Amino acid sequence: MIPWFWVLAAVFGVIGLYIGFLVAPTDAQQGEGYRIIFLHVPASWMSMFIYVVMAFWAGLGLAFNFRLSGMMAQALAPTGALFAFLSLWTGALWGKPMWGTWWVWDARLTSELILLFLYVGFIALRSAIDDPRRADNASAVLALVGVVNVPIIYFSVKWWNTLHQGSSVSLTKSPSMATTMLWGMLFCALACWMYAIAVALMRVRTIMLERERNTEWVRAEIARGEAAEA
Repeated sequence: MIPWFWVLAAVFGVIGLYIGFLVAPTDAQQGEGYRIIFLHVPASWMSMFIYVVMAFWAGLGLAFNFRLSGMMAQALAPTGALFAFLSLWTGALWGKPMWGTWWVWDARLTSELILLFLYVGFIALRSAIDDPRRADNASAVLALVGVVNVPIIYFSVKWWNTLHQGSSVSLTKSPSMATTMLWGMLFCALACWMYAIAVALMRVRTIMLERERNTEWVRAEIARGEAAEA
């Protein structure tokens, strides 16, 4: 399945960026600078969504002691951290021309920064514990505690008076942007989603091979790979 997800990521990405940067009209208030949303918004969505999925797998492993659950949580964390970093970085590029500054201690920006720290803390905690089972349990607790930050990020613009604009896309009302802009953003979001799935599957496969390297099936897999290279 991995090659198919890579293909879908490439196709959706090309379509989304083409619509976003070449087809979508210029925004009446923000000019051409608004086009960063075609990278910023999907990255922000994925940073929150991946953390929720990671916390789900971590909690499942903590409750039922499923080994695969810990592996999936471990595989998702680096990709989630990447999207959280991209969200903050592209947000800074957007904020400079719109707000006149690279960074403000805005509620949404601050909570997104905390999300990045949670990802980094999850990865660091796992790396600090040698035993995989203990690492799974300890990092699962951190993931479940940190998941409360996700709704804070999402609702921060409603709960507090912030510089960050409200959501342009909602499940409960019509989008407040042009249809062309919306399609470009959705295709970019699908590209990020397909990319995240492809990378997570590749990483979890590697984690399985590392954890089970002394078992017979892994030795056979390694031998098969070496024979193919020869």
